Amino acid sequence: MFIESFEEQRVLDEIDAAVGSLKNPRGLWHWSATEGLRRAGGAPERETHAPVAMLRAIARTQERAVFVLSDLHAFLGGNTQPADPQTVRALRDVVRDFRSGELARTIIVVAPVLQIPPELEKDVTVVDFPLPDAAEIRALLAGMIARNGDSVSVRLDDRGRDRLTRAALGMTLAEAENAFSLAMVTGTSLTEADVDVVLAEKAQTIRKSGLLELVPTEVALDDVGGLDALKTWLDKRRDSWLAEAAAYGLPAPKGLLITGVPGCGKSLTAKAAAAAWGIPLIRLDIGRVFAGLVGASEHNMRTALATAEACAPCVLWVDEIDKGFAGAGTASDTGTSARVFGSFLAWLQEKTVPVFVMATANRIENLPPEFLRKGRFDEIFFVDLPDFAERIEIWRLHLARRPGPATGQEHTPELLWELARISAGFSGAEIEQAVVSGLFEAYFDRRALTARDLQHAVESTVPLSIVHAARVNELREWAKLRTVPASKTAGGEGRIPE
Repeated sequence: MFIESFEEQRVLDEIDAAVGSLKNPRGLWHWSATEGLRRAGGAPERETHAPVAMLRAIARTQERAVFVLSDLHAFLGGNTQPADPQTVRALRDVVRDFRSGELARTIIVVAPVLQIPPELEKDVTVVDFPLPDAAEIRALLAGMIARNGDSVSVRLDDRGRDRLTRAALGMTLAEAENAFSLAMVTGTSLTEADVDVVLAEKAQTIRKSGLLELVPTEVALDDVGGLDALKTWLDKRRDSWLAEAAAYGLPAPKGLLITGVPGCGKSLTAKAAAAAWGIPLIRLDIGRVFAGLVGASEHNMRTALATAEACAPCVLWVDEIDKGFAGAGTASDTGTSARVFGSFLAWLQEKTVPVFVMATANRIENLPPEFLRKGRFDEIFFVDLPDFAERIEIWRLHLARRPGPATGQEHTPELLWELARISAGFSGAEIEQAVVSGLFEAYFDRRALTARDLQHAVESTVPLSIVHAARVNELREWAKLRTVPASKTAGGEGRIPE
């Protein structure tokens, strides 16, 4: 068997418990390149540090036994070095002898990287070893509190312990222990507020992989201008992964695919949804999944998805997914994109844990058709350019975020109405940039912001809807029969003149 895990000690403890629970007892042996082969609790066998010598010693052992080999993958080859042919041959000989013998003997390879040479693929069973669940992390927290109760003031009720436990999901036990230790020595006592300390450590842990990033969520749904239909859809699914919802017969929502005109709030909505639901937002960088080494891309995707599942409930944000999977299955694809894409599709279809996938795309027509069929996502929303009423709200939000001497006058309804009128065809991002440009004009003269500054900024901007009018109209036509409008008045201002 091959167990892929960074938590070697946790794996060894599980193996020890499993061997001890067998009705027919077996001996337990351990091997590493530094200690050699030894029986559990005994002294190492002489001259068994080298893999070939160790495997020959195992072949000579005539007893029912389990042999746990740590980091043998280093001798089984990889993308940067070939396998040691003698080690591979010796391991195949042992497998042959074990299969033909009458004694029950098993080899378990424990390593952080799954590396199986082709010669052994048919002889090895890969065993998944997931990250610790909530029960294991809560038990770890309880044990640490019991051991340090005399030196640390603990002010936690059941709700506080649950929040700390959920904050540590997705970490190994060692990482969770480090995070809880830091929380205990930060401040004067361990309280529910130390969730932020654990989340900060979790963010560092997730970033180590280079594939995932824990994104801060300080934006509320009310901070998103317009998109009423989309915000209503998200609000109705608040707390849908709780036990109460399951008892009601509701399945956890799978996710959303949001497409539309660039700069109209797709990414902002992902952040706001996670904040509104009170669950972490994890960003998956598809570009980093595709490594240059053979087989590494598929491994990266599996690792990223396993980490996301361990953090559940959470929002998995895949930004600009059309750029990552645009070439999957085409003639120019070497096969890697198709395999990674297939893994992601299968996971998206079959996942049972509450990981809500929020995918955004600018050119959704470039995605493979199988990605868009019903069942992959709960819904596909189209985010159009904001209409007149939505532009008023967007102007108000962006001006309200910059209070103080920068805004020297009240944002009167008349001013907002005028700004919305002259900014027809502007996206939300372009309206925000117009506010910033007006502020720069005012700051240069060290004076308050005026209506003329904002009007000048709008007049000096040529929006994307004008520069690429044909492209925007084409996107709107494509979305009419294939998506759900994110705004109740989507496309209310008609076709853009080309």
